[in-house]
Amino acid sequence: MPDYGKPIRFGYFLVPDASAAQGILDTAVVLDRVGFDLVGIQDHPYQRRFLDAWTLLSAIAARTENLTVFPDVASLPLRPPAVLAKAAASLDLLSEGRVELGLGTGAFWDAIEAMGGPRRSPGESVRALREAVTVIRLMWSGERSVRFDGDFYSVNGAHPGPVPVHPIGIWVGGYKPRMLRLIGETADGWLPSLGYIDDDGIATASAAIDEAAAAAGRDPSRIRRILNVGDDISPAELPGRLTALALQHGIDTFVLGGPASDEQLTYLARNVFPRVRDDVAAGR
Repeated sequence: MPDYGKPIRFGYFLVPDASAAQGILDTAVVLDRVGFDLVGIQDHPYQRRFLDAWTLLSAIAARTENLTVFPDVASLPLRPPAVLAKAAASLDLLSEGRVELGLGTGAFWDAIEAMGGPRRSPGESVRALREAVTVIRLMWSGERSVRFDGDFYSVNGAHPGPVPVHPIGIWVGGYKPRMLRLIGETADGWLPSLGYIDDDGIATASAAIDEAAAAAGRDPSRIRRILNVGDDISPAELPGRLTALALQHGIDTFVLGGPASDEQLTYLARNVFPRVRDDVAAGR
């Protein structure tokens, strides 16, 4: 697979554990200070032990200066897209352009339904997400009023705004053919997780995204490839593994996770990340 030549970025996946709320904010400050680029928060509103993702992202943005924040990924069935667009644009303004938007079709349908959300089939979920992307972009358009009449979402004379400070990327998590086609045709980024997909799967999925993008008249290289890595790779193996994923599969953003001390985070940012960037540059 091609290397799309994008700058290599590194993030961290913070678990929104309500029992460790202040510790999460303290860790975010460390991530910001030592040089991580972004932080992702999973969005499971039905999980009673979790903080609300958007509230936590806002608190992190307020405590940091450089970190980009994003939901990894927002649970669309419980986040109406017009309101989600407003939340993302508002936080982008307040953080001076440090927001991206990860989107997912939803999971754990019993829990979603228990909170008043809709239960959708796989096909309905994909169609709903496609409509949501349209609605979100309309709400960021700066137009005086917008209309869209879909099967799942509608806006009828809604007044968009505010306009985000920067073009917020819509990064979609997905693995199956219909989702990959949607990503190629409409999304700004692909957001899979290692563990749910291996190298062969990344290659196959990325090719499907590129094919769909080309068929839609889009440049495949404009679609970011963001990979949730987790903590399955040892520190010794990490530089070589991430370099290979960048050069062989076009991954440009790596979101690490797992328990880590301040010292370990500092080591990653000041030793591993520069090495990966240097090795990728040399490989290019």
